[in-house]
This record gives sequence, C-alpha cells and structure tokens, in this order.
Amino acid sequence: MKPARPLVLSLVTALVATLGAAWVALPAFAAGATASFVRTADWGSGWEGKYTITNGGTSTVNGWSLTFDLPAGTTLGSYWDALLSSAGQRHTFTNRSWNGSIAPGASVSFGFLGAGSGSPTGCQLNGAPCGSGTPPTTPPPTTPPPTTPPPTDPPTGGLPKHLLTGYWHNSDNPAVELRLRDVPADYDLVAVAFAEATATPGALTFGIDPGLATSLGGYTDADFTADVRTLHSRGQRVILSVGGETGRVTVNNAASATAFADTAAALIARYGFDGIDIDLENGLNPTYMAQALRALRAKVGAGLIIAMAPQTIDMQSPAGGYFKLALDIKDILTVVNTQFYNSGAMLGCDQNAAYSQGTVNFIVALACIQLEAGLRPDQVGLGLPAGPGAAGGGIVAPSVVNAALDCLARGTNCGSFRPPRTYPGIRGAMTWSVNWDVSNGNGFARAVAPHLDTLP
Repeated sequence: MKPARPLVLSLVTALVATLGAAWVALPAFAAGATASFVRTADWGSGWEGKYTITNGGTSTVNGWSLTFDLPAGTTLGSYWDALLSSAGQRHTFTNRSWNGSIAPGASVSFGFLGAGSGSPTGCQLNGAPCGSGTPPTTPPPTTPPPTTPPPTDPPTGGLPKHLLTGYWHNSDNPAVELRLRDVPADYDLVAVAFAEATATPGALTFGIDPGLATSLGGYTDADFTADVRTLHSRGQRVILSVGGETGRVTVNNAASATAFADTAAALIARYGFDGIDIDLENGLNPTYMAQALRALRAKVGAGLIIAMAPQTIDMQSPAGGYFKLALDIKDILTVVNTQFYNSGAMLGCDQNAAYSQGTVNFIVALACIQLEAGLRPDQVGLGLPAGPGAAGGGIVAPSVVNAALDCLARGTNCGSFRPPRTYPGIRGAMTWSVNWDVSNGNGFARAVAPHLDTLP
C-alpha cells in the first residue's frame, strides 16, 4: 500500500510611501562604515540580493539606513532582517531592533528578492555613498516608513531554532494507531494528517476518523481537542495538514481562496491548531494559494505557523508551482519540509549529476537547490520516512539524516557532494510519520531530536 505522503517567483511590489517635506535626522554615523552588495542567487527571471554593512571605523554605529535605486522594470519582493519604505524605484532599508548597533570591525546584513534584470544603483549608507564611509555635510530627506509596515519575519509560533516535525495519522492504518496525547515529546511540531475537501471548492473539513476511533476503543473530537491542549502544555505545537497523496482540496480562484481561509480559520479556532501545513500532491495554484494563506494569516494573526511538505520534484526549480508559492509567501512562511523520498534519482543544485535517493548526497544536493534559490536556511527542513513501511523508497537510517544536517549546517559528514557554503540556520527534519516511528521503536525521533540540539 502506497502511503499518503505529507506533503519562482511571483513578487509583490513594495509599499509606496509619500516623500516627506521635512528634513529628518539620520541615525548616528561612524566614519568608516561601508556597504557592499552581492547577488546570492539568480534564476533568470529573478534573484536574491544581500547587502553587508561593515563598520571599519573606531566607534560604534548606532542605527543605519541604506537607500538605493532600481531601474524601471525591476521590482522588490520579500525582504528580511530590515524594515523597508519605498517611493517609486527608490528604496530605503533601515535596521531592525536587534541589528542596528554595529561595533567597530563588525558587520550586519539584510536580504531581499528582486524580479527583473536590474541591480541596485546609487547606494547611500546613512546619507553617504556606500563605499565612502564619509557622511555628506547636509543629510538628504528620507522617506518616512509606511504607517503599517508589512511583516518581514516568519512567525516562530513558540518553535525552537531547530525542530523535529512528525505527521500524526488521523486514520486506521498499517502503522500503530495513537491518540494525539501519545505522540512522543521528542517532536516539536506535530502535523495532523489530514483535513479533507468538501463540496465547496477550497473549503476544508476535519473530524476524528471513525475507523481510528474504533481502533482506539473510542476517541472523540472532544478527546482530540483536549489532547491538543496537552501537547501545548508540553511546549509542542500542532498544525493541521491539508492534502496528502489522495487529497483533493483545490484553490484555483478568489472564491476558493476565501473559502479556504474562512474554513481553515474556523478549524484552527475550534480545535486549537497553531497553524496549517500544505501537502497537496496533486498540484496547486500558487497565486490563489498564496492569497488564501495571506488571508488566513490576517484572520489568525502573526503567530500562525505555515508549513509545506512538497514532493522532491516540486522543489526542483523556482519556476515550479510549489517553489513559486514558497517564495511568494517567504515573508510569512515558517518551514518547507520537502519529502526526500519516493523520488528515484534527481539532479542537485550543481546540475552535474543525478543523485540517488537514500543517500547523504541526495538529501544535501536537493536541499541545496532551495537554499541557493531563495529560501532562508531557517525555512528549509529535511523530510524522510520513519523506517520500514513508511515509504516505497528513500528510507534511510537516522544516522544518514544527522549526517545530512551536519553537512548543511557545519560542512562535516558530507558525502562526495559538498554544498557551496554552510547553512547553520537549517531548520531541522520532518518524518512521515510519528505512527510509523512508534511502530519501528521510535528510532527516528530518539536519534534525530537530540542531534538537532547540537546544531549551531
């Protein structure tokens, strides 16, 4: 029996603010501060850029403001580690609360996505040319920030820096049946599989599966809701997964996006879920799913956890629907746990060889595509089966998962493929499923969870 597996760029124009008439003071400037720009990824129709601000002076920089122009036809999308205000093609990034102070010799950076062929020009740091380190005599006017700046950081939802995600079966299945409260405490994030489609396009429904209730000798929606609270008391988070291999939820227009957001918000409120997981293995429309998820976040709040579990093939190119969706909602996305199994052999980010599933090389080289083409390390998780029975192919020992995490985070324990850089912020690992892990003696969680705690 084939298991139900858990589970580029459409950019938004930056908010436009009206240029203020008054001259305003710039943050305190330290002579010797400079800024440099680099494209960290480029996929033809779009790119990811990063500015690094370095304090080469002898006194601390207390606050910074960096402004540049983009040519017509090039636009900004998601951004991180800075606040943004824009007036036409002139964009101003300012520090967040945690990265405004730069000690002598230290540096900070921020990043953003761009669409189009142009690159930043006319860069100024605290009113001075970015490469000069010398402020002008009279500071220029600055654009006031928007009244309500868009969110730039993904919600943490109370999650640790590195987390273990596991799927819980809401069904009578070949793996051991579990009440939600019996999920081991090793799992930081539990994805409940699955919400189902209704006759209304985009709308979701959820309830305890009658077959599961019978197998457990009785298990009701009220029992489940109480169990969600139990997991919360342990510090675990619970999200509702949408889809699976046989899932038929469709969000293909504005009306179905609204239905998705409305019904998902109602289920979150009813059962106490902390977020949503998108695991649609039969295709999705990234434009309207992005609309649905943004509407859901507006209803639930900034703490909403948004996870995705695409198949490996879905994350081969930023032009693909799933990848495009992830990049479109990068500013509110928590984690993408790609299923690195049931995949066969595929090209990695080097595009030089086909790597076989079930190896460190496969996991690292395929994760590298996401890390080099737009997603932040904290948004990338490694999805693997929890031992025999859990998948048709790509089953690996937990030690292989840990080696892949080490290779990505530290550059150690790699196979023959080595990524172009290390990613200390790699988010963690996911497994299909908790039930299969318990059936196989909890080997996955007991090995991977403590190893995640050792990562940088």
